[in-house]
Amino acid sequence: QVQLVESGGGLVQPGGSLRLSCAASRNIFSLYALGWYRQAPGKQREWVASIRNSGHPEYADSVKGRFTISRNVAKTTVYLQMDNLKSEDTAVYYCNARRFDANYWGQGTQVVVSS
Repeated sequence: QVQLVESGGGLVQPGGSLRLSCAASRNIFSLYALGWYRQAPGKQREWVASIRNSGHPEYADSVKGRFTISRNVAKTTVYLQMDNLKSEDTAVYYCNARRFDANYWGQGTQVVVSS
C-alpha cells in the first residue's frame, strides 16, 4: 500500500506560480511511474505530467513549457512547478503512482487561478 499526500495548492493570479508537492509514504520511485492529474469543475480528470522510473518527464500539450515535474528521491516527494498560470489551470490536482498491478491516488489539492 502507498499513501500519497499533496500540498501546495491555493489561489494565485494569472501569470503567477505555484509549486505542488506529493509526499509518498515510502520510496517507490524505482517501482512506480509518478504523475499529476487534474479535474476542473464539470470536467473529466485529465493527465498533466508524469515522471518515469528513469526520471524522464512527460507533459500534456496544454502545460508544456509552463509546468515542470521533478522528484526528490531522498524525500520521496514529487513536485509540480507551475509557472505562467492561466485561468484554465483552475482544478483539483491529484498525485498518482502506478505500475502494472497497482494504481494509487492522493486526496487532491485545489488550485484556483483568478484575478
